[in-house]
Amino acid sequence: MTTRKTRYACKIALATALTSSMMAGPAQAQLAGHNVILVHGFQMEDLETPPANLQAIRDAGEDYWQTFWLSRSEARVDWPSDGRIEGSIAQRAYEQIREISQQGLCNDFCIVVSHSTGDLVTRYLLENQARWLQNEGLPPLKILASIDYAGAGGGTDLANLALSLAYNPTWYNWPLRAAVQAFTGIEPEPGKLGVVNDLQTNTARNLALSPNSIPRLRFVAGGSPYAGITKPFISGKDDGVVPAHSSCGATSAQGIDSCSGNLSLAGKVTSQNGPAGLYYNHYPILMSEGVTHSGVLGSETGNISVPVVNNTTLNSLQVDFASRSYSKRPWWKLWGSKDRYIEVPGSDQTDMSTLVYSTLNN
Repeated sequence: MTTRKTRYACKIALATALTSSMMAGPAQAQLAGHNVILVHGFQMEDLETPPANLQAIRDAGEDYWQTFWLSRSEARVDWPSDGRIEGSIAQRAYEQIREISQQGLCNDFCIVVSHSTGDLVTRYLLENQARWLQNEGLPPLKILASIDYAGAGGGTDLANLALSLAYNPTWYNWPLRAAVQAFTGIEPEPGKLGVVNDLQTNTARNLALSPNSIPRLRFVAGGSPYAGITKPFISGKDDGVVPAHSSCGATSAQGIDSCSGNLSLAGKVTSQNGPAGLYYNHYPILMSEGVTHSGVLGSETGNISVPVVNNTTLNSLQVDFASRSYSKRPWWKLWGSKDRYIEVPGSDQTDMSTLVYSTLNN
């Protein structure tokens, strides 16, 4: 039996050698011994050219996860971004979870991995899948936990602006229009924004809110895609698409700077404008100030990850990221006390998805 102290030492070693460990053999299509189901995020291309059929939806879903998670999954829930969650998205999703149930892929529990709007789609599925499947005499999916990257379950200001711009196109200046088009990929028009309607802050926060026993593990970014043009239009800290209040799982849509009241996205131990509360069973696990909205899925390295909720077990899933605390003085600060920081050691040597998979896969 491995002692807690020995396991912690192993985590430290693993965190500093993740890049080489990625090359140490074929990927395992499970996480912590459980099959993985992927739920992708908003795909702007669907607004410009709606997918013609289910095969087109599935092809786009497969491509979405190519960077890291595709080879580590047994199933996906692919959905059309030109639809609405309670409409065509739910219908397409149900067709796929019915297949998953029939195949028995979750008989020993599954872990869901979602990204961006996939967080909101997952929340809707978790609330409804048991009823849908039981109505057809099928067993509900047994879900152990959901790993939510850059989750948009609380909506985003960019969706609010997109709808405003669609109905009042002459009111807005070019920087705002550029930000909205970077997000949607189109010039917004009424009736052509699909799931963006559901990403409006108030709409998202009134969709599928029934508490359940499935832990939602949150992984939060704070980088600057799109050359930073979207950031001025999102409240509080954000990852260029989703505000921290959404990705952290906060119960309020007010802008916040961190998932913690005493720890910044960069790991500095200091007072922060954190969430007043979190949705039931939502746990912000890691934050990273530098990684972008899409970079959390495996495409970006060089960013420090900061542990928030750590050294705990959620539904038998062990969350035990290595961590270290250190002090340093900024170059411009010539005297006085040093600032204290907390980080996952070696996290800047790999990407967030590899770090999460390598740590939780025990």
